[in-house]
Amino acid sequence: MQHTRLRFPPSPTGYLHIGGARTALYNWLFVKKTGGRLVLRIEDTDADRSTEESISGIIEGLEWLGIDWDEGPYFQSDFSADHRRAAEKLLQEGKAYHCFCTREELEQKREAALAAKQNVGYDGTCRELGEAQVEAKLQAGTPAVIRFKVPERQGKIGYDDKVLGRIESSYNEIDDFVIVRSNGSPLYLLCNVVDDIRDRISHVVRGQDHMTNTMKQLLLYEALEAPVPVFAHMPLTLDTKKAKISKRSHGEIVAVEFYRDHGFLPWAFNNFLVLLGWSPGDDREIFSKEELIEAFSLDRINKSASIFNYRKGDPKFFTDPKAIAINEHYLRTMAVEELAPLVKEVLIDDGLWHNDYDTGLRQWFFDTIDLIRSRFHVLTDFASMGRAYFSDEFEIEEKPLNKNLLKHPGLKQWLPELADDYERLSDFSVEETERLARACAERVGVKPGVVINGMRTVVTGQLAGPSMFDVLVTIGQQNVVTRLRKTPQLFP
Repeated sequence: MQHTRLRFPPSPTGYLHIGGARTALYNWLFVKKTGGRLVLRIEDTDADRSTEESISGIIEGLEWLGIDWDEGPYFQSDFSADHRRAAEKLLQEGKAYHCFCTREELEQKREAALAAKQNVGYDGTCRELGEAQVEAKLQAGTPAVIRFKVPERQGKIGYDDKVLGRIESSYNEIDDFVIVRSNGSPLYLLCNVVDDIRDRISHVVRGQDHMTNTMKQLLLYEALEAPVPVFAHMPLTLDTKKAKISKRSHGEIVAVEFYRDHGFLPWAFNNFLVLLGWSPGDDREIFSKEELIEAFSLDRINKSASIFNYRKGDPKFFTDPKAIAINEHYLRTMAVEELAPLVKEVLIDDGLWHNDYDTGLRQWFFDTIDLIRSRFHVLTDFASMGRAYFSDEFEIEEKPLNKNLLKHPGLKQWLPELADDYERLSDFSVEETERLARACAERVGVKPGVVINGMRTVVTGQLAGPSMFDVLVTIGQQNVVTRLRKTPQLFP
């Protein structure tokens, strides 16, 4: 096999969660590092749970993250004939057999084995049935599964895991396992191997929760006379209580779309995800796409589980602090020309977009983004914390209202008077707006901060922000004048 070929095979039974996204990212990074190809394969054979909505959600999540694929999406259900042919081949070659044991019989045997403190695996009751016996039962319509016949060998079976090292199990620890249900549908164990053989997969990078399947799959590769891929089992992602992150237990907080909808930048979230179980070998945490591809390797994947420190509450801090910190870094340092289209989408969603921002006010839009982003955490902050820059309809926060406005009754008169001064300015600049604000404070006998903080409250609705006079110039002369003249309406 000349080129690396990897696959991401999500099950479409829910949204793309961070564990699945991390698996996709690690596969994608290794493919980019080695010049290989990534196959997207939707494992949709669980017809009762697979949905079109989940399939769309998985694909949209990958596209948002920028994780592209070279082949697919293929759908496992389209290859059911391949899976059945493989099962039939194993039957014909004596490597599998029909098992007629009922569920009740198996449960009784299991309970008896537990009581006797013996191995609870399948006891091989149907393993040596003669052809005539099998045919008679099948002709009679007796329900049967197909079990793989584990070779009766001494010693151990194993593989060299790229993350965990040498992994081995004794042959006698593996009981004959089911590969086809009694209704004729092949199980995941067989389907996955058959698909990986067909797709010529060279490396399987997946979570450690799949390790229970690996020894059985090694036997299937051998029985189907196919080369065994290289395995790399990643540590699980746990919550702060050391429970596995899952859709069922944790809800939307672990869904990729949750972070997209709450204003995370795609590459910033990738940058966070890769650190959930991988280290570059130094103290770096911020990587460009090119830097991360260059640094990534399977042998740097951690052996122990990673912790996703999610928290509910304030929407600006609902998740792992590292995720927020990385997102802030990109939000505040990326080129404003790259950030602007993302801010545009947020403003459109919130009804704050004006087409002039694409034409005559394009430079103003860029400058405004650059001015206000220094205190923002996520993209949605531009429509919430930054709303006053794009609309005259914004909320005034309670704390600055009480502290910086209502505490100084004189502002009810002083700020409208300052509005008159500002309206007469022919040069509405940082220097001139500051000069008049300080002159106003001196005239009425208060510290400049009283006037400046009062203005910030009225003009932006906030307690803090960029330099007030940069803010005034950015919001514009007429908007500032109009807002300052409405000051009396804010007093009881």
